[in-house]
Amino acid sequence: MWRTGLKTGLTMAVAAGLTGLGVISSVQAGEKDTKPPEIPTCDHKIGTLAVTEPEKRWWQDLNLESPEALIKIFVSQSHCFTLVDRGKGLAAAQAERALAGEGEMRGGSNIGKGQMKAADYVLVPDIVNQNGNSGGRHIGGILGGLVPGLGGVLLGGISLKSKTADVVLTLTDVRSTEQVSLQQGHAKKTDLGWGAGGGVGFFGGFAAGGASSYANTEIGQVVTMAYLDAFAKLVTDVKAIQPNAKADNVSQSVSMSKPGKLYAQASLKSAVVRDLDPGMTLYPTGEKEGIWWKVTDELGNEGWVPSSLFQLAK
Repeated sequence: MWRTGLKTGLTMAVAAGLTGLGVISSVQAGEKDTKPPEIPTCDHKIGTLAVTEPEKRWWQDLNLESPEALIKIFVSQSHCFTLVDRGKGLAAAQAERALAGEGEMRGGSNIGKGQMKAADYVLVPDIVNQNGNSGGRHIGGILGGLVPGLGGVLLGGISLKSKTADVVLTLTDVRSTEQVSLQQGHAKKTDLGWGAGGGVGFFGGFAAGGASSYANTEIGQVVTMAYLDAFAKLVTDVKAIQPNAKADNVSQSVSMSKPGKLYAQASLKSAVVRDLDPGMTLYPTGEKEGIWWKVTDELGNEGWVPSSLFQLAK
């Protein structure tokens, strides 16, 4: 009896956790909700985002496409970020730029330096790297590759035997390299009970986005739900903290291109704080008056310098 009660309690707990995703809206004996899950949305853009593949290509052993394609679909439909392509699209764009640089383009093509939009954040989709022992064998420590004799367990967070997936999404600020949000997602085969009623509609656009295997295979659908779980948590997190990548980070450093002086005020008539030699690194505070920038040097001295004497540090 206690086992039955425990199983019922766990079922209700899992159902409660998935309600926010629209996977399960009610739990009744013998009843499955046919409402497909929903991708969370934002009413304004949080910033510019690049989705990058993890180092270990674990998806190849499952005959899945890169999770980059899957996450891009979530991001695009969420309207939370502006996507910039750092994959195949970037390679094709660079080829066009190379042609322009070689003078092969027609006049007025307007392709050149300084046009690419910078990514504020990088999002990396991966699977949870689990450590444990099964039958005296150590599972984990390596991502990717099926382990013979372990019932089709993929090293990391995906089990082919039990059809479960544990994944992780990491959102990193490009400028500071700080982790803005790190969220784990979990899903299992039984979470796909809505599939018969709404699966076609939910997975319909995945093929066009280059993620058809996530719709056409059972393990792919489980991985999709795990990533959707993590993505929903990530969106909730960034909505709460409201990051602003440009405002939250200090300005890019500059270096003196000509000899000059650090002034106490934005005027050549003010007191001189110190002499500045070519090549010295300065750190703008963001405060400006005309051509004058307020900066600090590596020793903590603060003052003003005409912007005609320095350039952005490389």
